[in-house]
Amino acid sequence: MTGGGTVGVGVVGAGVISSQYLRNLTAFPDLAVLFVADIDEARAHDRAAEFGVPGSGSVGELLAHDGIEIVVNLTIPRAHVDVALRALAAGKHVWNEKPIALDRKSGRELLDAARGAGLRVGTAPDTFLGPGIQTSRRLIEAGEIGKPLTALTLLQGPGPESWHPNPDFLYLDGAGPLFDIGPYYLTTLVQLFGPISRVMAVRSQAKAVRIIGSGPRAGQRFPVTVPTHVSAIYEFAAGQTAQSMFTFDSMLRRKQFEVAGVEGTLAVPDPNTFTGEVVIHRSDGETTTVAPGEWASTRGTGVVELARAIRADRPERASGELAYHVLDVMISTSEAADRGGPVDVASTVEPTPALPEDWDPLARTL
Repeated sequence: MTGGGTVGVGVVGAGVISSQYLRNLTAFPDLAVLFVADIDEARAHDRAAEFGVPGSGSVGELLAHDGIEIVVNLTIPRAHVDVALRALAAGKHVWNEKPIALDRKSGRELLDAARGAGLRVGTAPDTFLGPGIQTSRRLIEAGEIGKPLTALTLLQGPGPESWHPNPDFLYLDGAGPLFDIGPYYLTTLVQLFGPISRVMAVRSQAKAVRIIGSGPRAGQRFPVTVPTHVSAIYEFAAGQTAQSMFTFDSMLRRKQFEVAGVEGTLAVPDPNTFTGEVVIHRSDGETTTVAPGEWASTRGTGVVELARAIRADRPERASGELAYHVLDVMISTSEAADRGGPVDVASTVEPTPALPEDWDPLARTL
C-alpha cells in the first residue's frame, strides 16, 4: 500500500467541519482524496459528490480500500479513539481531529497501538503550522523580544450555539471551551515555550441548559454537562509561565495571545487561524508589524505535512505525542480546578523544528 508519490486519503465523518477539510485536501497536489465515509451513508455520498471524491459509503468500506494510506478522522470526540484504532488495525495511518482522546488511558493506548504497528497518528490542531504562528516562533527564536518569560491568552465569547446547527456535542464531555478551543492555545504555547510541567486552575458553569440559535433545530434546548469557564496558570519545564482563560460565558468576544520577553512583547495571531499580523512591541516604545505569507488553505494542512513526513521517513510536526501532551495538560487543568491546588503534568514532548520559510502545502513535492 505505502510507496512513493501521491498519498491516498479517506475521510471519516461528513459533518460541518468536513467541508473545510475536503475543500483543502482536494486542492493539495500531494494528496488524493479517494473516499468519504459516515454512519449516514447518504450524507457521505452527498459530501463526496460536492467535492468530486470518487468513493463514499461505510467506514468498513473505507478501511478496506487499498489505495488509502491516511484516514482523516473527523468524528465526534468520543468516537476518535475507536475509529482511529480501527484504522490502525487496517494498516492505515491516522489524522485525528482534536482532542486525540478523552482520557489519558485511551490516548496512550492509541499511540502504543500505532507504534506497535509502525504507523503514524497525527492530530489537529494544525493551525500552528500556518504562517502566523510559524512567523511568531521564528521571531522569538531569533531573539526579537529577548528571552521569553510569560504569556497571556484569552478566548472569550458566548459559545457556538448561536451559529452551529448541532452544538450539543460541544457542551458534552470532551468539549466545552477547554477541550474544544483550548488545544489551539495550548498547542501554540507548547510550540513557543516547550512542554508544560504544572498547572493551577479554577472553573465554573453559567447555565445548565442552552438554546440552539440557528439551523433547522433553532429554538431547541439542550443540556450542558461541562464547565463553560476555565482560568488557568501554566508553568513550563523551561521556567516560563502563562495565564489563560477559556470561556463560553462572555457576551464580549475577545481573542488574545501575547508573549512577553525581557526586551519586548509579541502579539501573536489567533491560534485558531492560520495567518494574521504579528506585532512586536519593543521596550523603546517602537512597534513593528510583520505580515506573514498568505495561504489559500486552512484545515487539513497537517494532513499534507504528515503525508510528506511519511514519504521522507521523518517525524511529523502535528504528532500524536504533541496532542497527547496537550490532552494531559487539559485533564490536569480540570484536576487542578477540582482539587483547588496545583497538579504536576506527567507527560512531556519535544517540539519539532519550525517549518522552512518557503514551505507550501499547495506545492507538488511527492
